[in-house]
Amino acid sequence: MLALTAAVVLLLAVLVAVLAGGAAGGAPSAGHAAVDGAAGASGAGDAPASAVPGGVPSATAVPSPVVPSSAAPGAVPPEDDLRGRVVVLDPGHDGGNGAAPAQIDRKVDAGGFLKECDTVGASTDAGYPEHAFTWDVANRTAQLLRDRGATVVLTRNNDTGVGPCVDARARASADAHADAAVSIHADGGPADGFGFHVIAPDRAPDSVNAGIVVASGRLATQLRDAFASSTGEAPANYLPTHQGIVDRSDLGGLNLSTVPKVFVECANMRNPADAARVSDPAWRQRAADGIATGIARYLTAPAS
Repeated sequence: MLALTAAVVLLLAVLVAVLAGGAAGGAPSAGHAAVDGAAGASGAGDAPASAVPGGVPSATAVPSPVVPSSAAPGAVPPEDDLRGRVVVLDPGHDGGNGAAPAQIDRKVDAGGFLKECDTVGASTDAGYPEHAFTWDVANRTAQLLRDRGATVVLTRNNDTGVGPCVDARARASADAHADAAVSIHADGGPADGFGFHVIAPDRAPDSVNAGIVVASGRLATQLRDAFASSTGEAPANYLPTHQGIVDRSDLGGLNLSTVPKVFVECANMRNPADAARVSDPAWRQRAADGIATGIARYLTAPAS
């Protein structure tokens, strides 16, 4: 009888132990519960839109917008993003001007007075012409601005034509609804003078440009600073001011403009050192970078 009782007690003890072990193994620990909960949250975030309550996708489920490669996220610093902006570049002179004196010598309105339609432009002593320089730099600048997302319009589409006249060049900016315009040149100053300068508009005799004088001054400052930094070129030493900016009211392209506009004389082609610079494609690329950067800084600067 005692043996039977002992056997029953032992059997009950074993049964209790088995039941207790099963209960412990079937419930996760607090640590496991936290890990599993985190995994579940991550999985919900990656669900397709149709699996998210209300049909509203999470941030990770929203596809990236399709944008042109030139404006791809990360390709352009936010301060240089020029999408939606329009820039007119005016490559000074033209390759056919020299063979068409009657056309380029005719007088056109220049903002309260008459002036020649255009000129042949300067050249280095070795014969590298200003029109070829401006055409090259303008196209390099246009590409850099397009890479930033801007729409760029050039006032001429080749380097073999005649003109256009200065009044037509000025109208091109208004016709394009431009946010800014830059006329690209290289000077023909004294042979012992060197450097670059930016020409900002002063009030024209007929005051057509009165509304863009102040904004053009801001554009001139940004362009001067960026050009000097990019090229290492010093402000022109043969002008009354050595600050790199002059105001003029005798240029039809500035007098007739109704959008912020400046000229940049990138170097003095008649100076041997400057002539070597403008003849160097690598330097012309730096010049283009300076012009593009100055325009971008002007267009993205906080309104004042």
